[in-house]
Amino acid sequence: MINGPKNVFIEQNGRLYKLDKQFESQRKLEDVIQRIVGLAGREVNQANPICDTRLPDGSRVNVVLPPIALCGPTVTIRKFSKTPMTIAKLIEYGSITQEIADKLQLLVKAKYNIFISGGTGSGKTTFLNALSNYIPKDERVITIEDSAELQIEGITIRDLIKSSLRMRPERIIVGECRGGEALDMLQAMNTGHDGSLSTGHANSTEDMLSRLETMVLQGAAGLPLEAIRQQIASAVDIIIHLSRLRDKSRKTMEITEVVGYENGKIILNPLYVFEEDEKSTLEKVSGKLKRTDNKMQNTFKLKLSGFKSEI
Repeated sequence: MINGPKNVFIEQNGRLYKLDKQFESQRKLEDVIQRIVGLAGREVNQANPICDTRLPDGSRVNVVLPPIALCGPTVTIRKFSKTPMTIAKLIEYGSITQEIADKLQLLVKAKYNIFISGGTGSGKTTFLNALSNYIPKDERVITIEDSAELQIEGITIRDLIKSSLRMRPERIIVGECRGGEALDMLQAMNTGHDGSLSTGHANSTEDMLSRLETMVLQGAAGLPLEAIRQQIASAVDIIIHLSRLRDKSRKTMEITEVVGYENGKIILNPLYVFEEDEKSTLEKVSGKLKRTDNKMQNTFKLKLSGFKSEI
């Protein structure tokens, strides 16, 4: 994170550090920015002061120039690991246990529609990538993500989802639902594209449901709330909620089943909930996901796939 020529920060293991390095001058920083942006054949200047692009190694870059950036040119580079994220790594990091990983594998293979929710930096995309490794290799999967740096005028995520349905996918993965495309995603889930995965920005599982309602309304303002809630309840099977905790660790906080719609409300059935233990302190969170006493209700897909295990 570069905030003008004199302030350079990095994030390592979830913590921010200020580097004792700086650019010679604002001019030098601007030269570097032009080189980065030029690699993708893009341009950024006073008339067009905001730019999203990508480095050759896949890192995402965001540039904001003065006069919009008050303290000099601002550059943010998000780097990604060179090795793909796997469930084994999530277990190693303590985000989930082997037992829960085995249950998630069953849910993915049995084609449950899964939404991963969480706040900024909670690891939603990472978790989605790891989970998608459980999809059988012989299935046709279409992945749709928002690639801001392509800047294709007039093509929206909604167009891509609609188009993907004509490609006869067995599953659709939408990187992140942010707006009206949630409606198309839910409709896809409801029309035989079981086993679809997506992520959404939310602070709890309940919040994810109300966010979904808001997103659907962006796509179809006239829809009655009752119809939207019924659509959500029948499309989404499982919500996995992630959080970045006070010690900057990323944890899976809840795995909840969406069981239906009754009396104007979507009914949730929490299966696993994170509980802190006595070793927890203000500086370090200790605890684990615990199985609740609630029985899983929607076992139809498990039976259909021939799985006899209980979740």
